[in-house]
Amino acid sequence: MDILHNMALFQELLCCGGNVYTWRYHADGHLLYSNCPEESLFDAAFALPGCKERALELGRGGSQQPPQAVGTSFGLIWGVDFLRQGDQLEDIYVIGPAFSHNVSMRDIENGLRHYAGREIPLALKRRLLEACKKVPVVQHSLFTRYLLMLHFCLTGEKLDASDTVIQESFSDAAPPDVKRDRHRVWMSEQALLDMVRTGNLNYKDALNDSMLLSAGVPVRGPDPLRQAKTSAIVFSSIVCRAAIEGGLSPEEAYSLGDSYIQSAEDARTYDEIRAIPSLMYDDFVRRVYRVRQRKNLSAPIAQCRDYIETHLEEKIRARDLAELAGYTEYYLTRKFREETGFTVNDYVKNAKIAHAKVLLRGTNISVRELSERLCFSSRNYFSQVFSEIEGCTPIEFRERAGRTQK
Repeated sequence: MDILHNMALFQELLCCGGNVYTWRYHADGHLLYSNCPEESLFDAAFALPGCKERALELGRGGSQQPPQAVGTSFGLIWGVDFLRQGDQLEDIYVIGPAFSHNVSMRDIENGLRHYAGREIPLALKRRLLEACKKVPVVQHSLFTRYLLMLHFCLTGEKLDASDTVIQESFSDAAPPDVKRDRHRVWMSEQALLDMVRTGNLNYKDALNDSMLLSAGVPVRGPDPLRQAKTSAIVFSSIVCRAAIEGGLSPEEAYSLGDSYIQSAEDARTYDEIRAIPSLMYDDFVRRVYRVRQRKNLSAPIAQCRDYIETHLEEKIRARDLAELAGYTEYYLTRKFREETGFTVNDYVKNAKIAHAKVLLRGTNISVRELSERLCFSSRNYFSQVFSEIEGCTPIEFRERAGRTQK
């Protein structure tokens, strides 16, 4: 793969859309190349608020990082991606700078005060203020596409918008009002929620388009991770309610929604939180799909089914379900099969494997950990059951899912 040729073409394409420049940094942080005419000035601007430091920290993390957008308190942003040889970081590629929204000179001056502890020389501050007048404003959706194009040029890998990470660092001061097409955002949101209500498994394009349109809840504060958590929590809440409208029982929906909200709240890094919204959405859609596909169940059997769906990471026994339904174990197993078409054991195994597929697609949890998490007696037994139901091993399923998402 000719990265230099790809980047030269990408650089020309970027310049067609405005003054967004490309940069290449060595793994030790020194600048190797840029086509920016004010290279030294914006190299300093990249370093002053800690954006370069953050990019180097991400790149040296020892694992493959997704393309990211890092930025300042006054809306100046850069996109970064990482070129590796195995686990070893070689170079960091950067696009920018750009503004994420319209700002005034006063906004920029106020933002620079946020970094007063870095002792910005007055002459540099004046030059930067003047240079910022020529920096373009790039909408979130377009900047995300730039990041996806950059990643493809470096790796040949096609990602979705959900794979990128926005990490702007905001000051305590309220940012300028950012105009967003609220009607388009609302229409996109309604399309996503309708897919949950109907259990529509062909949701991927709609979810991707929505993430290109909006970065989430526009809450600003000193902690950008808090903003990501807020967006994930709000999204989980509205999807949970749409699932109830689609037929998922409130007990199952709220229990599931609470678990994802807690996962978002417990996240300590962007890597931990970035997969939660798409994982949660997929889980709810598939559960509604199964509910809408099932036969009409009597109240006791429906209660047993809901119990199974909300306790997939526990050992589930027929005698416990019988006690829940108020039946003898013999009567429960017979009635359960009559109404669902499955034995209790087969239904539990199918439900656990369906949940395993969600986790295999959306997390890096190992097969051994997954088998333990779902209370299978061993990794081999889990793989055996998975193969019987899906026709492939868990590892093969994960590899196929990865290829499909590219």
